[in-house]
Amino acid sequence: MKLEDIDDLEIELPEVEFPEIELETEDLIMILTLKKDYSKIKDIEKRKKEFVNDLKDFIDEFASNPEFNELMEYY
Repeated sequence: MKLEDIDDLEIELPEVEFPEIELETEDLIMILTLKKDYSKIKDIEKRKKEFVNDLKDFIDEFASNPEFNELMEYY
């Protein structure tokens, strides 16, 4: 293959698919896309704690974001 032919190649990369879960309470519905592979944590209790900690971190980060204030002002 010549170097000039490289531009003619189409490389298809498989799309990464992340699992989604839907959490629903009386007041909220949240669809979460899991980008972290929690299955690498073999101990189920540690896995659950890690997931809950990541959720808390996510909520804390969102609550400190100006978009959170805008959301609360509107709703």
